[in-house]
Parts: sequence; C-alpha cells; structure tokens
Amino acid sequence: MTITIGYIGLGIMGRPMALNLLQAGYSLRVWARRKASLDPLLRAGAKACDSIAELARECNIVFLNVSDTRDVETLVLGDDSLGQHLHPGSVVVDHSTIDPAAARHINARLAEREVGMLDAPVSGGETGAIAGTLSIMVGGETPVFERVVRLLRVVGDNIVHVGGPGAGQLCKACNQIVVAQTIAAVAEAFVLCEASGVDATKVREALLGGFASSRILDVHGQRMLDHDYQPGFKALLHQKDLGIALNAAAEVGVALPGAAQAAQWVNALVGSGGGELDSAAIADVLRRLNGMVRE
Repeated sequence: MTITIGYIGLGIMGRPMALNLLQAGYSLRVWARRKASLDPLLRAGAKACDSIAELARECNIVFLNVSDTRDVETLVLGDDSLGQHLHPGSVVVDHSTIDPAAARHINARLAEREVGMLDAPVSGGETGAIAGTLSIMVGGETPVFERVVRLLRVVGDNIVHVGGPGAGQLCKACNQIVVAQTIAAVAEAFVLCEASGVDATKVREALLGGFASSRILDVHGQRMLDHDYQPGFKALLHQKDLGIALNAAAEVGVALPGAAQAAQWVNALVGSGGGELDSAAIADVLRRLNGMVRE
C-alpha cells in the first residue's frame, strides 16, 4: 500500500521531523493554524491541506507533534477532527507528550473506528530532531507498531516499543523525572563549587570522566556555566510534563518526593518569568536563592 503521511504540529521538534520524512522520499501533507509555519515544508515539496478533514482523507498515517493533552484530544476526537475523517486502517502516531490515561482513552476511541494509534513521545531535543537521532518511546498494539516502525527509524535511532497504549507516555514521564532531578543535582553541585571558591568548570570536567557523568552534566552543565539558556527544551513544557508525571503517580498511589521537589524548582523558574528558557536555568534560581549575584 502506498504511504501518504500527514503531519500536524510543525514547531521546534515537528518541523525537522517532518522534513526528515519528506527527504526520505515519503509523500507528505501538512496542516497548521499558522500558515507561515508551513513554508519550510512547502519549499521542500510537501502539500498544504486547507483543513484537518482534508488531510485525514488524503493520508493513511498521520503524525502529531503538539503541545498538550487538550490539543491532541481536540485534533483527534473533536468536531470535524481526524477521528471523524480518517479511513479504517489508518494510523495516528502521536509524538506529543500527554497524559498516559488520555492516550489510552484516545486509542480506544480510535479503535472503535478501526483506526490504529501509537503514543510515541520523543527525547533528544531540537538537535536530535534535526539529525534524526531521537529516542522514541512507543506505546500501542504490536501490529500497529510493526506497520509504522520503518517511518520511526527515519526520525529516531533508539526506538523502543515499551508496551500497550499509554506505555510510551508513561515512559516519557519517567524520562522527564530523571532529567529534572539530574538538572537540579548538577545545579546544586555547581552552586556549591561557586560558593566554595572552586572552579566549577574543572569540577564538571572531572565528573564527566567518572561515575557521575551524564548527558545532562555534559550539555546542561555547560549551559549553567555559560549562563546560556536558549531553550533546547522550554521550562514551561517541562513544567507541564512533570505535572503529567505527578498526576500519573497519584493515579496509582505512588509517592515521588524527588520528582515533586524538582517540579518546584521548575515552577519557581516559570513563576519568575523564565518559562521560555531552558530548564537548566533553575541553576540561576538556586543562585538567587543563595544570594549569589552573577557578574
């Protein structure tokens, strides 16, 4: 069967992911509320659709990469939505980060219409999206995954089918828990260095060669040292994701005190006006808390 791909959500992550699919030779249809966001795709050969309904009718696999649970629910289950116009046998692949329970509900609703769904959130930031090296955490039925996995390999190089519907979203929640707490730990380590008169640059170099080494220490640690918080991932979105994680924990009655504390650091950053900055900027929140004035 000829594959025609639809893509909705052409932001920092979605645009390069859609371009990679197009450059791999797939026929691509795109739709966006802001028409300007379509321009890079149209120049590369994609076709613009005037409505979600048109895109759904012309495509048999549709990718989503939007901001939150409500957006996905509206696009898939709302009035004049994908769910109302996709042909039986079509598949929706949701790269958004949303609530696991909502992912299971949307999956079940689409299944009633003989449309498959994968919840497939990603990690790796804009750099990984451009390079096609994202980590993709997939939830959904195995036959649906097997139909789509070759497309996922175009945009990612670490693709794990975690389990059934919602499992990909739960995995992403776990990812965000680990990332937030590690960012907080690196920030605390650097603040201790700075307060003690020890060169945090040298400390980072030493730690990168030992058991404390991590991608967070490497990338976000350098951001903290440079005070360069241009977002690879906005704190406002990290705040949303940690809320999803804590809600998922509440649903099963699990205490996550470390995640809750890390969420408060992100809340403080967002509340102080830093929602558009990278989450690594919690280092400056901690510096301010300790009365350490940056030059």
